[in-house]
This record gives sequence, C-alpha cells and structure tokens, in this order.
Amino acid sequence: MSGPGAAGPGQEDLPGSEQGLTSPESGPPERTAEAALRPRRLDEFVGQQVVRDQLSLVLDAAAARGRAPEHMLLSGPPGLGKTTLAMIIAAELSAPLRITSGPAIQHAGDLAAILSSLDEGEVMFIDEIHRLPRPAEEMLYIAMEDFRVDVVVGKGVGATSIPLDLPPFTVVGATTRAGLLPAPLRDRFGFIGHLDFYSPQELREVVRRSAVRLEVDLEDSAGIEVASRSRGTPRIANRLLRRVRDWAQVRGSGRLDLAAAQEALRVYEVDERGLDRLDRAVLAALCGRFDGGPVGLSTLAVAVGEETETVETMVEPYLVREGFLLRTARGRAAAPAAWRHLGLEPPAGEEGTAPMLGRF
Repeated sequence: MSGPGAAGPGQEDLPGSEQGLTSPESGPPERTAEAALRPRRLDEFVGQQVVRDQLSLVLDAAAARGRAPEHMLLSGPPGLGKTTLAMIIAAELSAPLRITSGPAIQHAGDLAAILSSLDEGEVMFIDEIHRLPRPAEEMLYIAMEDFRVDVVVGKGVGATSIPLDLPPFTVVGATTRAGLLPAPLRDRFGFIGHLDFYSPQELREVVRRSAVRLEVDLEDSAGIEVASRSRGTPRIANRLLRRVRDWAQVRGSGRLDLAAAQEALRVYEVDERGLDRLDRAVLAALCGRFDGGPVGLSTLAVAVGEETETVETMVEPYLVREGFLLRTARGRAAAPAAWRHLGLEPPAGEEGTAPMLGRF
C-alpha cells in the first residue's frame, strides 16, 4: 500500500452491498479488497489536508520528546478515512495497533482486559467510540488520564478494588456522531480532528491511485465519471472502481474507459448524481406517496421497506447535503430538486417546494 500506487483514504470496511451503497453490511471479500487499497503513511493519504497537517505536528512533537502522543479523536461521516488514519498513526509511531469498537465492548471487564494487556507506546483504536457502555466509559476516563485501571475482585460487601498501573499508551477514537460523546470523554482527547467530504479533484486522485494498485488501465474520463458519482466519499469511489473493473473484464474489452464506466454504473443502479436504488426509492416515496411531504421518518422508512436507522444515517445525510431532502419540524419533505431529478414537476405552493425553506 505504500509507494506510488497507494490508494487514497477512507478504505476501511464499508457498510453496503454491491447494488445498494447504503446497505448496512458488507461481506469479507469486500473488506479484504478495501484493506488492500489502504495507504500506510501520512504522506500517501489523499485529501483532509488540515487534519493531515495537524496530525503530522502532533506525531512529530511526540517523537521529538520520546513520549507517546496525546489521545486522538477522529470524527466525520463513514468512509472518509478514520480507520485508515488510525492505522497510519500506529505506523508513523512504529507502534503496535490494538483494534476494537464500542459495540464489541459489552462490559467494563472487557475493556479492563484489553487495557491491562497493552504494551508501552501501543495505539488502541476504538471505532464507534460513542457506543461504549457507560461503565466502560467511566473506566476509560481514568485509564486515559491517569494510566490506571481499577479491577474489582469479589462481589457484594467483600468486593475489593485493586488499582492496576498501565504503561503509557495512546487511544485513537473514531466516531460518526461526535455529538453523542459525553463531555468528560471528549475532554480527555488532546487532539480532535474532523474529516470532511472530498472534492471531485481529490476523489479523482483516489481513483487514479487505486487503479494503479488494482493494475487496471483506467482512462481519465472514466476516473472522472467514477469520482463524480462517489458522494464525496473515497470508500464509495473505490467500490465503484472495482465494479467498473468487473464489468470491463467480463463484458467489455478490459479497458476502463468512459463507456465502460457509464454502463457498469448503470448496471449497479448508480445515477449521475451518485444516487442508488434506495436513495431514489426514498425520493419516489416522498414525491409519489406523500405528495412531497412532510412525513415522519419512521413512516418514510416503512414505505421503502428499510429500518429507520438506515434511512436516517445512510440515506438522509447525502440527500440533505445535495439539496434533495428537507428536514423540517413536521418531518421530511422533498425539495424541488428531488422532483426534477425524478422527472416530475414540483407542485407550486404545496408542501415540499421552495416555501418549505422557511421552516428551518
């Protein structure tokens, strides 16, 4: 992954099936392919210039002092490179990396077992850190600040708390919902970086580098086409590139040109604006069944046959960002752009049109 062929960031395991970019799960083959495209060093990481510069300063200062760097928190939407950056931090420090996630830690004892096994200077990466259970959070407070964990032995009145000193280590937390982090936990991070969506130019560079790693012949026009439909997310860009490669190898000439990219993306139901089947289903339900809205989130999720959380976290953010969906006090509504994208005429003066903007 190092070297000139390294891919851009955001290649950590992407939730989503091949035909639905917003589905919540992906299989092992996809995860293996994503991991193969990860950059390993900070200077190979494409985009996020501000965060890269800040991280470089933090890591260089820690190396100059000969000490473990302060704890770091990375926030931002899925697929932008938080897990990749955690791996890069460990690589830049030449330190071991211990990976876990908030949902995987069910009890404080689970966290205590991990913390007590850390070596000096080790990097502990906690993905979705906002989903840690409360007892584990409180244990992590002490471990991050005092490098100590209190292990409770016994039960009831005979229980005894035994303090266990920990070697200096660095916690790297990642979250897609920074607002859910309790203030005491957030305050214990010495560095907080927020990752933003990528520009089309940055995504083109991600796609170009990934094509080199995949050893495929990618034309510039095809790279631009893939980047323009990737929703500002490198993870999605790499996935679409692999699907275009598949189409070119199986049904095309093997060369990834503009025609191959357009046909492959048509097969996988990704349109010119990056909307997939579920995105269009949400807009079609809003405009067709609910006359543009407003409609409650749970009702909208039932209408498209998906879980509420899937619509809220995987579909809605992009539709809002692109101006297709409006979030109002009375529910979700279709913006005029949604009607036009579906080839429909917005009903002037009704819900879901421009006057709705006044409700924000």
